[in-house]
Amino acid sequence: MSTTMATATIHASAVLVGAFAVLIRGPSGAGKSQLAFALIEAARSGRLRFARLIADDRVLVETHHGRLLVRPAPTLAGLIEIRGIGIRQLPFEPMGVVSLVVDLAASDAARMPEPVTAITEINGILVPRLGVAPEHEALTAVIACMARAPAPAPVVATHHPA
Repeated sequence: MSTTMATATIHASAVLVGAFAVLIRGPSGAGKSQLAFALIEAARSGRLRFARLIADDRVLVETHHGRLLVRPAPTLAGLIEIRGIGIRQLPFEPMGVVSLVVDLAASDAARMPEPVTAITEINGILVPRLGVAPEHEALTAVIACMARAPAPAPVVATHHPA
């Protein structure tokens, strides 16, 4: 098996929280940029130790040595859209190892999720997943997930989940 797979571009945002990246997915208008900015602001206010933008709107994902890496699309590096304000330039990280995928406006989101919904597969890598129902605030749940120590290590999938 190769240690690196081809890079794919996906419609998502990503933030480095501590040492690990949060990949935020969802339909247009679901609040991906808003959650990314809220995580960055949570670090500024002391709710998180560190958070910095990796990418907004489009991210590049690839696997490398059993890890899912996320990078900014070169033309959008450091840019984030803040609804009602416009595009802003922020400091950004060039890469992060994804340890949590947040799916906004998730149709399978539940108050007490089944274990099968708590994992997702991207490029053959299994990653912890948080499904957030439409119109629900995600920041508190993401902070709680990222506060776990140590962060779960993604693993290479041996089969596709149902």
